[in-house]
Amino acid sequence: MGIPDIRQLVTLDFEVYGHVQGLNLTKDTRERCTKAGITGWVKNSKAGTIVGKMQGPKEEVDKVIAWLSTEGSPGCQIDRCDLRNQSNLNRLDYKDFAIRF
Repeated sequence: MGIPDIRQLVTLDFEVYGHVQGLNLTKDTRERCTKAGITGWVKNSKAGTIVGKMQGPKEEVDKVIAWLSTEGSPGCQIDRCDLRNQSNLNRLDYKDFAIRF
């Protein structure tokens, strides 16, 4: 039994449903991800959700996903956060975390 690598890198796509646009959720997500060493992107979708991709240390990604799934920015009413395309990574594909338009 080896010691688990606490810096295991993961990637995933996410989509947050509920009353989530117009409440600084994309900006707050970028700030949290940048502070946590997570790269990727986030944007408002035409369907009224927030969508994006995260890549970074599993422990940090899990923390941001928990925040996106339950709390979000002040004023958000989050119904759910769906995750897709989850896998492990050897290296990050992005240099930073950006807001896309």
